[in-house]
Amino acid sequence: MGSKYMRRYSDEYKRDAIELVRSSGRTVTEVARELGISSESLRGWVKKAQAAGSGTGATAAGSAADDQDEELRRLRKLTAEQAKTIEILKKATAFFVKESDR
Repeated sequence: MGSKYMRRYSDEYKRDAIELVRSSGRTVTEVARELGISSESLRGWVKKAQAAGSGTGATAAGSAADDQDEELRRLRKLTAEQAKTIEILKKATAFFVKESDR
């Protein structure tokens, strides 16, 4: 049975964290501390991704195009979420400015 404090992370979050480790040149521990997650969890994700990547001789062209399409979808979704967040923050700012003028 798992701890009641155990957090579940989406596959997308794990992929982003792994990519951050690979692209930043920083240690797993540094990246984990920055993200606020367990370094052991992140280390396990990285090892699992490396094992999955080295297990097959992937077809580079097809895989690269699929990866780009997936990344484009992910970035579009992220952009839409951020636009919503910005809109909410604008409305909240306007509300608090009105409240502080009273």
